[in-house]
Amino acid sequence: MTANESALHRSLGSDLAQVDAHVVTSDEYEELPEINAQMLARAQVNRGGRPVSANPRKLLSIRLPADVIARWKATGPGWQTRMAERLSSAP
Repeated sequence: MTANESALHRSLGSDLAQVDAHVVTSDEYEELPEINAQMLARAQVNRGGRPVSANPRKLLSIRLPADVIARWKATGPGWQTRMAERLSSAP
């Protein structure tokens, strides 16, 4: 494996160039099942991604002093969520 090959190629453990170069022959088409109405009725579309939140976040730009941000970041992962909780409980 050369240094130019991508990490994706290495993780798949296959020769993608060989797969891409393969030409499907007519006898390979015979192995495929015919799609019928029953198969289409069972089909589901998976949109993927994150589920829609009941309480979506809104983007807001705010300028804060660097030391305030540093103190919140120092509390570890999830600091933005904790900051939002603190702000939402403020009078």
